[in-house]
Amino acid sequence: MTAKTLPFYRKLHNQVLFAAMLGIVFGVVAPEAAEAMKPLGDGYIKVVKMLIAPIVFCIIVSGITGMGSMKVAGSVGAKALGYFYFFSTLALIVGLVAANLIKPGAGMNVDVSTLDAKSVSNYATAAHAQGVVPFLLNIIPENFFDAFAKGAILQVLLVSLLFGFALKSIGTVGAPVKEMIDRVTKVLFAIVEIVVVLSPIGAFGGMAFTIGAFGLDALLPLLNMLVTFFATCMAFVVIFLVPLAHWLGFNLFKVCRYFLEEILIQLSVASSEVVMPRLMEKLERLGVSKSVVGLVVPAGYSFNLDGTSIYMTFAVIFIAQATNTELSLQQQIVVALVAMLTSKGATGFANAGFIVLAATLAVIPSVPIAGLALILGIDPFMSRIRGLTNLIGNITAVVVVAIWCKEVDMKEFRRRLDLGPDMDLATAKTL
Repeated sequence: MTAKTLPFYRKLHNQVLFAAMLGIVFGVVAPEAAEAMKPLGDGYIKVVKMLIAPIVFCIIVSGITGMGSMKVAGSVGAKALGYFYFFSTLALIVGLVAANLIKPGAGMNVDVSTLDAKSVSNYATAAHAQGVVPFLLNIIPENFFDAFAKGAILQVLLVSLLFGFALKSIGTVGAPVKEMIDRVTKVLFAIVEIVVVLSPIGAFGGMAFTIGAFGLDALLPLLNMLVTFFATCMAFVVIFLVPLAHWLGFNLFKVCRYFLEEILIQLSVASSEVVMPRLMEKLERLGVSKSVVGLVVPAGYSFNLDGTSIYMTFAVIFIAQATNTELSLQQQIVVALVAMLTSKGATGFANAGFIVLAATLAVIPSVPIAGLALILGIDPFMSRIRGLTNLIGNITAVVVVAIWCKEVDMKEFRRRLDLGPDMDLATAKTL
């Protein structure tokens, strides 16, 4: 039976959607019991994360050794970084403009003295550890294996690049090693296909815990903030990414449909990293070269955070408006410049987005850092919106860079895309 003839209840994205909805209902009806479902979501995330480091390593090394020259790898990296910084900066500006136009915090008139500063003290403390120098030094692991033990994507990326370039430089001597890595890659992706069956369980646990722990009541007072932030993120996608995709010859809506399973999983468990292995595999199935997938996807998870960038400036202006804090144009530009640096560290640890927001506020003394307490309750929901936007932005980035570097056959790409998200793996391998 092929994927196209599967009944609707056998399709993974339908199972994930149903499980997430069931988790929401369970969280509303029995919040205390729903909180106890947290290990289901956490367990699923841990199972997938254990595969990320070796998969990233294998794909990058295999991709580099399969390239025609080092110059090609340099070209891919340079174009990817150029794309990342342009669109991340654009996202910061979009967040700033949207918050000033919509004014989601206007009229709240919050008295700063009434805010619970203790509730955000841990985030403020953690924010002091953020900075450009610590971020750059953290890219270097303590030793070769430490990067894999920690699962730090940027550290794994550095080790993989060095290993890949070294393997390529020794020529035919390294051929057996490359062959072994290619075989290990196939085994790892086979494990991913086994683990992905657990996605509905993870989706149920993630949504049940979130609703049970924070409750829908947390949304109501700041529903305007949440809706306007979501609208801003989607406007960024529709106004900038969709036309870019159309100009380069592919339909971003079809791409999102193809990655629907990954989008639903990310929204359920609030983790973009958990879908990275499947994301990389499916991009290769679409015809994007292994070298581009291996270089752009891991780097994008740290440097191409469109949703997080929008969140940085949008949230700062919201807090300023809610606490009646006047920010001049010059101060708002400073916010954007600071966020341009801090947002690049918004990955790799729990509550990363919230912590780097605290780091951004720390350099704007006029905006009370205690104002973070205003959005603490809805941050679990906002993190899902940030992650969704980051995910769509990274998928777009990979395809765009592949087109620029002529590392994808667009005719084949569109043909495979038209087959839809339920394309059978056996069918994909024969195309």
